[in-house]
Amino acid sequence: MKNLKKQDPQIHKAIIGELKRQQEGMELIASENYVSEAVLEALGSVFTNKYSEGYPGQRYYGGQEYTDVVEKIAIDRAKKIFGAQHVNVQPHSGAPANIICYFALLKPGDTVLGMDLSHGGHLTHGHPVTLPAKIYNFVRYKTKADGKIDYKELEEIAVKHKPKLILAGFSAYTRQLDYKKFRAIGKKVGAITMFDIAHIAGLIAGKALPNPVPYFDVVTTTTHKTLRGPRGGMIMCKKKYAQAIDKATFPGFQGGPHENNVAAKAVAFGEALKPSFRLYAKQIIKNAKVLEKELTKHGFKLMFGGTDNHMVLVDVFGSKGVTGKEAEVALDKVGITLNKNMIPDDSRNPMDPSGIRIGVPAVTTRGMKEKEIVKIAKWIKDTIENHRNNKKLKEIKKEVIALCKRFPIYKNL
Repeated sequence: MKNLKKQDPQIHKAIIGELKRQQEGMELIASENYVSEAVLEALGSVFTNKYSEGYPGQRYYGGQEYTDVVEKIAIDRAKKIFGAQHVNVQPHSGAPANIICYFALLKPGDTVLGMDLSHGGHLTHGHPVTLPAKIYNFVRYKTKADGKIDYKELEEIAVKHKPKLILAGFSAYTRQLDYKKFRAIGKKVGAITMFDIAHIAGLIAGKALPNPVPYFDVVTTTTHKTLRGPRGGMIMCKKKYAQAIDKATFPGFQGGPHENNVAAKAVAFGEALKPSFRLYAKQIIKNAKVLEKELTKHGFKLMFGGTDNHMVLVDVFGSKGVTGKEAEVALDKVGITLNKNMIPDDSRNPMDPSGIRIGVPAVTTRGMKEKEIVKIAKWIKDTIENHRNNKKLKEIKKEVIALCKRFPIYKNL
């Protein structure tokens, strides 16, 4: 980055600082990961300079020879990964992808049945503070006391409210969904079914979790998180919804796509088609199960009774008398980054909730396996139990840095 260093030393310094933070620290935020150097190169390419409103072969500006190439490659690779009938790779991120689908499939006032935020759902699935909730009528379902979704109750809610759209997917739910039951409930009430797979897309691509694309009418995802691509979004759907989805994306909701980002998506999708990606996805599940076991052993209460995917949701306040915010701050001090999170029917507020969410995709990308996860769980325990002991926290930080240096992220940066 010699040009950046010379022209803007302040930004250069911040980037170098962030690289050092990532190299010496441990990312356990469930929605974060490390992209390859090839993805970084595509993201920083000259495609940044190009406007390309429209779609391959149907652009509004000239000079689209190579933008069409990369977008077609991204689409074809995504279709191959997920077996999708139609793919739109232009959404700028996951939230816009969801909103685009609402615009494409619904009319103002239509009812949507989605998962409650505190029970693992996402803001864009109908939380009252969001714009979609002011346009559409969102009805929310919750989990049972044991953390599982009660599909009988879900069906009863659907029969009662007759939603136009039934939405599956989550931000902090750790169990496997029953795709067939969602499809059956949708069919019974005449609803369109949609699944936001943002968190588990990479696990599906790597064959570590079953593929929901054949079961749902529409599937949205981010392209980062477990899929290990650039920050972006994608929509997959049955052919009958293709035209509506494309029109809602452009010109309905977005202007020109970020073709540098589309190129980086294509690179990441190419990586996801390699055999090594399957090994990575399976290792994520193994690491998450070890984390579940070790944290339980250390006296933590896990929401939903454990995990079937890449993350765990922990009630630290109920387990250790430490709030989610206190835990997040203390763990930051030792170089372990995760996020505070609401637990089901949390009595505390969202900025200082009872829980923390912990994910293993990023450390798995670094090459860490079961042995390292055992150490990480112990550090989480020791940090939370000693969150006011700065001397102890400094000792743990040294150990965290030492482990991270054994598993570097980038060797050529």
